[in-house]
Amino acid sequence: MKKRFWAVILTLVSAALFLRFALRGYAWWGYILLFIAALLILHRYLPAALWRIVVVLVCIGLAYFCFVEYFIIKNARTDRDAGRDYLIVLGAAVYKDQPSLTLVRRLEGALQYLNEHPKTIAIVTGGKGTGEEITEAQAMHDWLIARGVAPERIIQEPKAASTMENLQFSFDIIRARGDEPQGKVAIVSSAYHLYRAKLMAQKLGVADAAGVAAPWGYFFVMLNYFIREAFGVTHLWVFGN
Repeated sequence: MKKRFWAVILTLVSAALFLRFALRGYAWWGYILLFIAALLILHRYLPAALWRIVVVLVCIGLAYFCFVEYFIIKNARTDRDAGRDYLIVLGAAVYKDQPSLTLVRRLEGALQYLNEHPKTIAIVTGGKGTGEEITEAQAMHDWLIARGVAPERIIQEPKAASTMENLQFSFDIIRARGDEPQGKVAIVSSAYHLYRAKLMAQKLGVADAAGVAAPWGYFFVMLNYFIREAFGVTHLWVFGN
């Protein structure tokens, strides 16, 4: 029985490490497996009184997780909107000079919106990270141009290194054009990220930014990011960024 128990633990840990380090986009599934392995060990070796405390804490944690996910899921869609003057496209990873799958999905959402609202100006925002040969803004600009968006409809913001900077620098561009972002901005991002993006916009003084959800990618990869997003939202609630 003891050997069987540790065989299960070893299997869970091995699977967790594989998901974390061998596959892209499944890290949080790996963390869940490690968490389950830890609970099994605690259940086996903790005294009954301490185990009951662990169960209570886990239940509280799950309840809080569901509470946060409610806001994330509620906002994981495109808002009904007549169209805005500016569409801010949030950056994501670029591999050398090619947009990642996440960034392509965001660009697909942006392209659809721009085609539906021909007067809207796109602000593509994102700097150059480690391993990226061009800025995220440049990669997005090139992708949209290649699919027929007129160059004069695209403004690059090439310095931002975080979502907060994406939004702040984009709002600065709008103001530098003699305009105001309030009431005139939509934000394109991955569905799981829209709640946090709109909350950041509120913190920056733009309370009514509309959300535009990018098309979903692989189902279990998206669920991975929905799980991760709960921790990002918690960080924003607690620390403000």
